[in-house]
Amino acid sequence: MKKMTKFVAIVLAMMLVLSMGSVAAAEGTLKIGFIGPLTGAAAVYGTSAMQGGQIAVDEINALGGLQIEFLPQDDEHAPDKSVNAYDYLMEQGVQVIVGCVTSSPCVAVADYAFEERVFMLTPSASSTAVTEGRDNVYQVCFSDPAQGAASAQYIGLNGLATKVAVIYNNADAYSTGIYQTFMAEAANQPFEVVSESTFTDDTTDFSVQVKAAQDAGAELIFLPIYYTPASMILKQADSMEYDCQFFGVDGMDGILTMEGFDTSLAEGVMLLTPFSADSEDPRSAKFVSEYQTKYGETPTQFSADTYDCIYILYDAMQKAGLTAESSYEEVCEALIAFMPTYSYDGITGSPMTWNEKGEVSKTPMAVVIENGVYVGK
Repeated sequence: MKKMTKFVAIVLAMMLVLSMGSVAAAEGTLKIGFIGPLTGAAAVYGTSAMQGGQIAVDEINALGGLQIEFLPQDDEHAPDKSVNAYDYLMEQGVQVIVGCVTSSPCVAVADYAFEERVFMLTPSASSTAVTEGRDNVYQVCFSDPAQGAASAQYIGLNGLATKVAVIYNNADAYSTGIYQTFMAEAANQPFEVVSESTFTDDTTDFSVQVKAAQDAGAELIFLPIYYTPASMILKQADSMEYDCQFFGVDGMDGILTMEGFDTSLAEGVMLLTPFSADSEDPRSAKFVSEYQTKYGETPTQFSADTYDCIYILYDAMQKAGLTAESSYEEVCEALIAFMPTYSYDGITGSPMTWNEKGEVSKTPMAVVIENGVYVGK
């Protein structure tokens, strides 16, 4: 009996040691860097993304155990400044980077991160150039080709128009990539593209582009662009009394929070997005409530994507056997091997999975702007 008692005591002691080891592995602090435009023309995107990430960090740190130190850096949507931000974060000892928020800065940083073996998970840099030829960069957002094809399919399947115009930025990889796949899929859909107009980053007068669409009899204008030029196009159409349907992609998410923009001009605008703030999903509703309480506004999909980014890294790194003591090189190689086998249920997709190119698979949804808010279709 004494031998049995001693044996049980030894087993219990071993279990305690193992348990303590598990706890130890889940303790310490992970350093996660963030790069995005917190000032400048694209600040709505970066600020929204950073704030969504901070909500996730606060929730995780409140659990106890493994903690996260979140280190945001401003790149002003400029590639050279994004590289400076990257250098600073590496000096601070970050183990992984959430970012960049926009595509061109992300491409610039990815070149350095690829050479130095730093894992990047971007919430919203959707260009294929971000991941192409780099095994260390993964996306939580849809890639540009996926957005273009899905938009054409949605317009066609739902019979939104028979005549469609497209206005895109031919100086921007994001806009051009979506345009190209939209046009390829449009050939398979029951509508005709009757007008194609371009602009550059410096364009401020969109009268020519909007008039071309109006003269062609377009019932819908597809805008694979960011919210700043989109706001100008909406103003131009209104001044011309041109009443048509506008359909955008994730780059337009943020137009409702633009300073000085008359949100009534966006009434009825549709866009594809992975997240709707009016979702009845309990986890999404909780996130929206926390975000509104903390920041006094409704989160965008950029907020939600970054919220998911933080949780994905927190979960995936532990499941891949990484700890707070793992070097950035160790984190990178482990996640490259692990992510193609990983599935995560988040507020922007359930489930989300990834291929070896770093592209995410999840289902988009359509939302429409009604009375100044996004409403799921």
